[in-house]
This record gives sequence, C-alpha cells and structure tokens, in this order.
Amino acid sequence: MTPRLLPLAVLAAAALAGCASQTTRPENLPEGSRAQVAILETTDVHANVLSYDYYKQREDRSLGYERTATLIRQARTQFPDSFLFDSGDTIQGSVLADYQAQVKPIGCNEELGIYRAMDVMGYDGGTAGNHEFNYGLGFLSQVSGTPMNVEGGRADRCAGPHFPLVLSNVFSARDGAPIFKPWTVVQKDISVTAPDGTRRRVSLKVGIIGFTPPPILEWDKQNLAGKVTVTGVVEAAQKYLPELEAQHPDLVVAILHGGLNTAPYTSDMENGGWYLAGLPGIDVLLLGHSHTEFPGPHYKGMAEVDAERGFVRGKPAVMGGFFGKDLGVIDLALQRKDGRWVIDAGQTHSEVRPICPAKNDCVPADPAIAPVVAQAHEAAMAYVNTPIGTTRVRMSSYFADVGNMTALAPINAAMRDYVQRELPRQHPELASLPVLSAAAAFRTGFGGPDDYTDVAAGPLTLRSAADLYFYPNTLAAVQVDGTGLKAWLEKSAERFNRIDPAKDGEQSLINDHYPGFNFDQIQGELSYEIDVSKPAGQRIVKLRYKGKPVSPQQRFIVATNNYRASGGGNFPGLDGSNIVLSAPDGAREILARWLQHQQTIDAKDLPSSSWRFAPLKTRGDVVFKGASGKQDVAHDAGLKGIRQLSDSGDGSAVYAIDLSH
Repeated sequence: MTPRLLPLAVLAAAALAGCASQTTRPENLPEGSRAQVAILETTDVHANVLSYDYYKQREDRSLGYERTATLIRQARTQFPDSFLFDSGDTIQGSVLADYQAQVKPIGCNEELGIYRAMDVMGYDGGTAGNHEFNYGLGFLSQVSGTPMNVEGGRADRCAGPHFPLVLSNVFSARDGAPIFKPWTVVQKDISVTAPDGTRRRVSLKVGIIGFTPPPILEWDKQNLAGKVTVTGVVEAAQKYLPELEAQHPDLVVAILHGGLNTAPYTSDMENGGWYLAGLPGIDVLLLGHSHTEFPGPHYKGMAEVDAERGFVRGKPAVMGGFFGKDLGVIDLALQRKDGRWVIDAGQTHSEVRPICPAKNDCVPADPAIAPVVAQAHEAAMAYVNTPIGTTRVRMSSYFADVGNMTALAPINAAMRDYVQRELPRQHPELASLPVLSAAAAFRTGFGGPDDYTDVAAGPLTLRSAADLYFYPNTLAAVQVDGTGLKAWLEKSAERFNRIDPAKDGEQSLINDHYPGFNFDQIQGELSYEIDVSKPAGQRIVKLRYKGKPVSPQQRFIVATNNYRASGGGNFPGLDGSNIVLSAPDGAREILARWLQHQQTIDAKDLPSSSWRFAPLKTRGDVVFKGASGKQDVAHDAGLKGIRQLSDSGDGSAVYAIDLSH
C-alpha cells in the first residue's frame, strides 16, 4: 500500500507550530494548561465525490465531497490542531459507486474513488455505516483494505483508505472476531498554552471506537445472514471500552453511524447515540445515519440534549449533513486538571457548517478532488447514457405523495413481471396466488427542491433506470394475507398527518418524521383509499382486489425489495420469515431489463394508479411542500384540486390540495 501522505497545508501548519513552541511531555504540563482542538466530521457522503447529478447530467453545487473538502481546509486554517473522522455510509449511494462496485468492479490494487478523495484530505479514522454492507462482505473487505475471515471475505489485503476504520459491533460467524478493529488510538502533537501564557507542543492521544446500526442483519440479510453476528452499540462499548481505556487515551471519541432516540434501549436499536453518550469513558460523540443535522431544531426538547450548543447527556456531539452538503465541527476546549485533560463544557460547542449557506451561495470545489476520480467519473457517465428504449409517459415523483404513481408504476410492473415468471419455477404450490408489487418513491424532496425523480418523455437510458430506482436493493417477494396487506398499507399511510376537516387555517398533509422511502404504494389490480381524517392505523378503506373486497384470510404474494422484506422500516409482519423468493438480481437491473424489453413505454404498459384519498371537505387549506412551478405535472397526471400557493424563493413551493375531489 502507498504510505499515507498528509496535505502540504497540514505539514506546513505543524512545522510552523513546532518552530514557535517547545515540546513537553504530557505529564509535565502545569495544572490549568489549556488547548483548543477541533473534531471535524463527515458522514453519509454516499460516494457523492463530485458536485454532479448523474441523473440530470449537470453540475449540482448543493452537494459533493469536493466542496466539503473546501470546508475542511477552512476549518483547519481556523483550528491548527484538529482531527478528521468519517461516520460511515461512505462507499455507496451514487452512480459512481455503483459503477465501481457492480458495473466494472475495481481490482484489488485499485483504491475506491471516494477513498482516494478522502485520502487527499488526510483522515484520522472512520467507521462503517449500514450501506457499507450493500455490495457484500467480499467487496467491503477488498475496498476497505481489511482481510476478513468471513464467508465471501478476502484473506489478502487490497488497496484501502489510508486511515483506520474501526467497528466494534459486527463479528465473524466463523471465529467470533470483529471484522474490523473495534478501536484504535491516533496521536498528534497539539499546541498548549500554560497558565503563564507560554506555549508548547504536547502529544494528544485520541481513542476511537466505531459502531454501525444493529439492524444491518435484517436490512442486508442476503449479504450477511450466517456470515456475521451483530450486537447492540451499548453492549459493544461495554465490551471494548476497558481495552481502549487501558491504552490511557486523553480522549475517547465514539464514531456512531446512528442518531438519537430516547425510547427504551434495546440491543437492536437503530439510533443508539443517546445511550452511548450516557456511558462513562466516552468523551465525544460523532453521529450519522439520520440525515438530520445535530445540533439542530429537529432535536429541540429531547431529554438531556442541548440542540443549540451540541451536547448529548453532557457530551459534545455533532452530526454533519449528508451527500457532502455539510461539515460537522466540534470546537473542543481542553483544560489540564489533576494530571489529565478534561473538556471545558462552557467553552465547547458544536456546529454544522453547510457548503451552501444560502441559495446560489456555495463554497467552491476543492481543485485537488476531481482529478483523483476523473477517469472513473467519465466512465460512469458514459455507462449511464447507454440507450435502453423510449417512453411516451413522463415518469415523475414530484407528486408521488399525493397520487401520481408514474415513477412507481414501471418499478411495480417490472418487479411483478419478474415474480410472476420466477415464482412458479421455485414454488409451484404458490403459482396460483395473485401477485402484487410494492414500491416507494425514493426521491421526494428530502434533499432539496432538485431531489425528485423526473424522467421526461423521450429516450430512456440506464440513467433513467437509476433515477427511478435509487438504491442497489435486490428483489424479494413475501407471502401475506389480507390482514397483513392492510397492515402494510396502514403503516405506509403514516406518511400523512391526521387532518381535521372542521379546523380553520392551514394543515400540513405530510408527516415530515416519516420518510418518503417508507411510503409503499402497492399495485397489481388492487385499489384502496386513504382517509387522512382518521388516526394512524385506521386509514385504509375500500381495499379491493379486482373490484372485490379483500378478505382477512385472502393470500397474496407481494414483490418488494430485500430491505423491506427483511424488516427495514419496521413494517408489521415483515421480518424476513415470510420471504418466498429472494432474487439474486438487483431491482434496478430488473427494471432496466423490463424497460429494454418493452422498447416503448405507453400509458397502457403501466399499471393504473391504485389509490386515492378518501373524499374529505375541509374548512382550511391542506398544504404540502414541493418543487416550485410543477403544477402542470400534477395536472397532466390527472390529479385534480392541486394549486401552488406560494414560491419559497429557493426552488421549493407550498401547494394546496383539495381533498374533496
């Protein structure tokens, strides 16, 4: 492997600092000595190395690691003493990532594009998120440069990032050993100011320990079942913190690919950060996974959480944004007390720094990043432009939340067709059961006004399929009865707030705490209504198959993806036990082949919309947010009673929907 090369700016800063101070052994520091150290964090970059939208084939300055790199350099100028860590979900999530993993997999001696970009900036450590496992353990073992004694893992050491990856709660089923180092210690000289004002250099030892969400065993069951075991994050911390503390680090930083949840702790808790923060021995907490910045208003009012200054149960914490949109920064004030470093909470705070502080006001891209992925980027662009057919139907997710299923219909048609062909071969005893298909719109504006799927009428390319199906899930099919089918739809309908028809004033339709990728819409000669005036769990009415009411005992096969079938999203009855078909094929590839087979997509080739809102007359407006100026998309899709109320000036708008239609 190539030895790690630190950026010249970092080396220069260290040299200058060294010239201006004397070197001191830590134990000789006088009481009251102080230091300022920044902990910098990236998370959920999802291989968005460049500020580029592969689906729209144009620059997108609102995201991209190449701009986060600019923030890193700025922060290092402000804080000469700093550590840089990554909290996971790094290697998957972009066309570039899929190209290097699935289309033209990189070789053992070739470093993954996102890691090459990160190496330019000189990281001090990182952990693995749940999406690190999407391409399988063999690929993860290879690109992380980590030999793994697991089924499908690599025994040799391939080219990986030039910084340590730590993970304490995933173990090989073969020997019980952790698949990554559970912890390590990184060390740097920092500048210290003594009480008399003199400055000196001293070594600071920072221990890092990593954690991934325990539900990976459900979410990536096809890749992980029987190969690894997983423990809860608290249990892993309790197991390995004594080992780490035995190394006498000055600080311990927990790098968690997870967020904050104050519900009673369980060993399979997805977002266990609140409980990790409560453990003695952890000094600083780096968060991720939730795609929600901390500190920030989303966490206001949470017990023992300072959502303004960035503390969780008294520990400084930060969660940067996703897709390279932000940099997490903890300004850590240290004071020497009783022969050790302690954090001065009053002088410490966290913040999330965006690459775009305002619309059209984004920091420039760091010029050192693009060249290291240029060749792979060009190849990925050429690949996604491979022609596969044409469409006469605009397939859009702008109004997927309110009934426009054009972006979901081709997915459901392709997955249903696949299951109808494959199921009789593998399970002839189930061949007579009706087959339905469930899909959710992955891009519904969460990432901003450009975060929608929009495939225009005209030529189709592989880029179109990647736009329609954003994630590299595989297809799975489950068997459910009528009761389970209704429960599935009831869970999906939590996407909506309860609407009071007698209330004056505006009411927001969309429940922002329920992600769009969990709003499954099921098609296949099925019809139903969603009554948003009713409480969650009681909203699905007029549920019919081929025009007849669905009975509780009626059996169905539902095509979905491996994430949902294995328990992703916590849908009732979906825990992997009722899977009847696990396809080796990716849902995106199945969709691309279906589009190619159709050649030309007309409205008649797509299943009709399966649901509508139950008619509801309200006194005030029912509103939702969307991309500005798209009212014609709703009209062309046959949606009635939708009008734009206001333009927010940032590409988004507020719409009203008349539910009485």
